[in-house]
Amino acid sequence: MKIIFAGTPEFAAVALAAIHDAGFEIPLVLTQPDRPAGRGMQLHASAVKQFAQVHGIPVAQPVSLRLDGKHPDVAREAHALLQATPHDVMVVAAYGLILPQSVLDIPPLGCINIHASLLPRWRGAAPIHRAIEAGDAETGVTIMQMELDLDTGPMLAMERLPIAADDTTATLHDKLATLGGRMIVETLRRMEQQGALPATPQPADGANYAAKIAKDEAALDFNQPAAQLARKIRAFNPFPGAAAQFDGTAVKFWCAEPVDCGAWQPGQVIAANPQDGVLVACGEGALRVRELQKPGGKRLPAAEFLKGFPLEGGSFR
Repeated sequence: MKIIFAGTPEFAAVALAAIHDAGFEIPLVLTQPDRPAGRGMQLHASAVKQFAQVHGIPVAQPVSLRLDGKHPDVAREAHALLQATPHDVMVVAAYGLILPQSVLDIPPLGCINIHASLLPRWRGAAPIHRAIEAGDAETGVTIMQMELDLDTGPMLAMERLPIAADDTTATLHDKLATLGGRMIVETLRRMEQQGALPATPQPADGANYAAKIAKDEAALDFNQPAAQLARKIRAFNPFPGAAAQFDGTAVKFWCAEPVDCGAWQPGQVIAANPQDGVLVACGEGALRVRELQKPGGKRLPAAEFLKGFPLEGGSFR
């Protein structure tokens, strides 16, 4: 069975590695164009491209696949490449480009997607972040047959995964990436034996949208309950990092837990010492912050952070 793979970040690279290790033939990989990153803003290849290059898999990086978009010549070239590459199915994972119907129609067995949520909950770009932020007790991976609308296709497989109380987007991402890699291999093996698989339409109820994370969402509002802010801190770790202002300096909060406290002004630093850590009053309860970071510095445990940035008696805004 021959698989064209389309994906970009590490989540997708884990799935690509699983498909490769399972022995499936991968004649072509699609991934996003190289992007500038780091202090020097040098061009960096995606995690998927790096894996493909190491394993000698041909790579294409079209900027668009839409024939009616801003780059029709690029799209036509990509269509021709897909049509000329013998394959049975296309697997898509966090690719980042819209697949028009003209692309969905090319693979004989269609395009199947690895989505990191229990569809129809958290369709869209940031399902892992949003599940943690909302306080969901569980999430999972859905393998679906792709259609033109966003994450609405019928489901081929689904597995659930509990969200631990200390899960961040980073830790949950890794768990879901591993789960997705295993599930896509199992799905492809079934397709290899059976051809097109029976698919279950997504339920009509429970659909919502996981909007892409915006940097301006990072600001913490201490009028909110501590439990809600603690979830946001976990959800925004590692990107973009939840932050608050202290005397004009942006301080990022990387690890915190809600605790009970008396009546304090929201944002007030109740305690800031090696014994108690950093305790910040909220609209309901308080946050015990265990890991912080100042601009240009490293993430530090609270006790180490306080050695160079005392907070006693101040307030966060």
